[in-house]
Amino acid sequence: MSDGRYTLDAFLEKTRDRDLNQGLFELESDRMLDINLDGEVWIKLGAMVAYTGQVKFEREGILSRGIGNLLKKAVSGEGTSLTKATGNGSVFCADAGKKITILQLQNNAICVNGNDLLAFEMSLKYDIKMMKRMTSMLAGGLFNIRLEGTGMVAITSHYDPMTLPVTPAQPVTTDPNATVLWSGNLEPELKTDVQLKTFFGRGSGESVQLQFRGNGFVVVQPYEEVYFQHGGS
Repeated sequence: MSDGRYTLDAFLEKTRDRDLNQGLFELESDRMLDINLDGEVWIKLGAMVAYTGQVKFEREGILSRGIGNLLKKAVSGEGTSLTKATGNGSVFCADAGKKITILQLQNNAICVNGNDLLAFEMSLKYDIKMMKRMTSMLAGGLFNIRLEGTGMVAITSHYDPMTLPVTPAQPVTTDPNATVLWSGNLEPELKTDVQLKTFFGRGSGESVQLQFRGNGFVVVQPYEEVYFQHGGS
């Protein structure tokens, strides 16, 4: 049926879990990740919506990574952002209905906005980072995670992401609320635009920007997740 109405049997058949034989990370749909767990994997705190089999979950405290009390307070009240899933079974993950993309890193490095990271393999080294001058402007969660090595990572975005090349001759400036990830060799700089702040009459969005210079890329989404604002607003 095309109008969203089904018999119960037809609905169960259409929506049932299927083994796609695609390995550790499978997309049940473009908004639901199926992790075929046999060992350990990192997932975003709160991303698990269901699981089967024998799986246990252990929160990773940010302080255990040696980041410090300031970052702990800035990122979340609990000081945790990742959960380690261990065992055997299927772990289903999603994040507010956002679109999921699976990336295969092959000795690459990327930085992912902490709000857009869903899951990644244990084979990838990770480091939670915060940009200079950023802590005074946080509204509850702007940080990024640098991933490096070989393995799979699942990211999320509102709608379809777009990649912009960054070159020395063409730097790219983005809205932090729309920035999903960037190449690991780039170090974005925080830029404030007082004129834009005055024009828009607000202290968030376009008045605070990220500027990328060098050689690499930056990925943005056609949506602004409002978790970042100027401290004076």
